[in-house]
Amino acid sequence: MINLKTDLCKMRLVGKIASKILEDIEYYIKPGISTGKIDELCNNFIKNNNAKSATFNYMGYPKNICTSINNVVCHGIPSYKKIIKIGDIINIDISLEKDGFYSDTSKMFIVKKTNSIGRKICDVAKKSLYLAIKIIKPGIKLREIGKTIQKFVEYNGFSVVRDYCGHGIGKKLHEYPQVLHYDSLTQDNIILEPGMCITIEPMINSGSYKTKIMKDGWTVKTKDNSLSAQYEHTIVITEKGFEVTTLRSYENIYF
Repeated sequence: MINLKTDLCKMRLVGKIASKILEDIEYYIKPGISTGKIDELCNNFIKNNNAKSATFNYMGYPKNICTSINNVVCHGIPSYKKIIKIGDIINIDISLEKDGFYSDTSKMFIVKKTNSIGRKICDVAKKSLYLAIKIIKPGIKLREIGKTIQKFVEYNGFSVVRDYCGHGIGKKLHEYPQVLHYDSLTQDNIILEPGMCITIEPMINSGSYKTKIMKDGWTVKTKDNSLSAQYEHTIVITEKGFEVTTLRSYENIYF
């Protein structure tokens, strides 16, 4: 929960930096670049904006961003040995801190071209996020977010990951409440209020929703090795509706 009068400007600033990094890094997402180099470039952008990576050293996480390719659901660790290639779909997840406030955002990048399933799953992940954002206003049940996402994703033939979710955000990276991306009675008694800040970050799979954690303790993959995609934004609930603090300059959620 933040004070809309005094804190919203700070949420806007850290959100704008994160969104601009995702815009600027797109130029470099080409076959042959390593995810380690992508992490290095993003970290340079972060430092140039006098911000800090919120993931570096968070519970031991070793890098500044997360890079999740193809069947990696989330928390992929960048490496100079991991080279992206034509046809890959990659999620880049940026979490920042500046002046005591946090932002969290991610998007999918298609490397040159991909197959129809890869393109569709990226599109459905993005649209499911937008649909959920558009229903936000004070007084609605948090459950409606997950219900909206699950209905759209499953209608399009994909599954919603259950093991990972969105969260409150503001003066900490992870705050109350958890934001599930599927319908759950556990979210029925949580009502959105002005000043609440949340992330919505649906992870969807082309096969089963089940996941597995790799030996590095961070990288999460689909259990059946199917494709996965994710989009994420940080949203502030305002007196009359919402504000997406990580919205990119070219982005229009009203598709």
